Amino acid sequence: MSFELGLTRWPPLRLARVCCEHVSVVVVRPLVLQFVQRVKGDEVRSLGRAIGLDVHRDFCEVAIVEGGALRSAGRIATTPGQLELFAQSLAATDGVALEVTGSAWEIARILGPHVARVVVVSPADTGIRQARAKTDRLDARTLARLLAAGELDAVWSPDEWTRVLRRRLARREQLVRARSRSKNEIHAVLVRRLVGRPPVSDLFGVKGRRWLGGLELPLEEAETVAACMRQVEFLDSEIAAVERQIARQALDSPKARRLMTVPGVNVICAATFLAAIGDIRRFPTPRKLVGYLGLDPRVYQSGSTPAKGGRISKQGSPQARWALVEAAWSVVQQPGPPHAFYERIRARRGNKIAVVACARKLAVLFWCLLSRGRDYAHQQPSLTAKKLRLLEIRAGAPTLKGTNTGTWATRQKMRNAERELAQQAEASYRRMVSDWQAAAKAGASVTPGRA
Repeated sequence: MSFELGLTRWPPLRLARVCCEHVSVVVVRPLVLQFVQRVKGDEVRSLGRAIGLDVHRDFCEVAIVEGGALRSAGRIATTPGQLELFAQSLAATDGVALEVTGSAWEIARILGPHVARVVVVSPADTGIRQARAKTDRLDARTLARLLAAGELDAVWSPDEWTRVLRRRLARREQLVRARSRSKNEIHAVLVRRLVGRPPVSDLFGVKGRRWLGGLELPLEEAETVAACMRQVEFLDSEIAAVERQIARQALDSPKARRLMTVPGVNVICAATFLAAIGDIRRFPTPRKLVGYLGLDPRVYQSGSTPAKGGRISKQGSPQARWALVEAAWSVVQQPGPPHAFYERIRARRGNKIAVVACARKLAVLFWCLLSRGRDYAHQQPSLTAKKLRLLEIRAGAPTLKGTNTGTWATRQKMRNAERELAQQAEASYRRMVSDWQAAAKAGASVTPGRA
């Protein structure tokens, strides 16, 4: 499948350049990418019709480009049966384009076996949002026209493993938010009744619940606290169930286990990162991955003024950025090169910028681990084994609680020795950076002399 240059009647002719000589007007008909398919050898043939679908919950607006002519084809119901009938009416050389919506991937799955290609595009790449006139009919016609011109870039389609992991992580996120709302409502009750700060660190632990039960509150406030506590208990069980499924899926993934060799990275961070990027081979360089995750700084430059860096772009998955930033807070607490990097950036730019820089460094580190198929060089093996054991228990493995294995003291000595090795690696990194700064080399950022 490819796109080839070809002459068409759309867009219309335009004046490209007016020469200085009299009666010398150069008229250029621009080259437009046509939707074509390569077959045996160098033979190229057209894919036929280009079909645009504007998807809604109840119907899809259809537009077709055939033989260079654009026409609307009415609506079809957004049901599996009607979509299957519509797919059977299409030719094997047709192409279909639709925007990303909640049901886009299911529609693409139904239509895919019947056509040459189904292109699922991001709404930000079509320009439909900025149109002065925006209707369902015009949106479908725009998609069909852009597909016929070869100007649509399809978003990456996740495989089944990634799709399932995304759905489980999204469900966990919604459950955690619902639990936080219930907990915040209980805190609001305490604020309204001037109770003050709880005398315990965890209000929803054993001691905290005992303290809540002993409070003298009005009837309506006591009912609110009791109802919220029931919701918290129910949501705790639901979160534990979905985390059990995520843990089982992560245990079967060598990639997730490899990312967890980095001290401070747990299963949620590793799973969120893998669910966001999918196949690491999509990114030929770590810079591409950082830009995809939105952790690269914006750059402003015009004329003869030097380039100036701004805030991070925040493109891509916000869940992946959140997971990397949360992991960075834990990673910088462990001895090792990331801690030294954090200290160096914090001394110059402050705490928050240093943590975001560490999140970017963590994304680059993940790219190196996955691309090269190696574990983290400065990992702490006993800590990694502990994390994997806890992951197995979360997945449903039996525990050894109450059994005297006699390995605690040995494990603690190993942990202390591994931390000393990590501190040596951190000191080595500090010496390397100081030698590099003394050489007065150019920095790696848009600001001269900065790294």
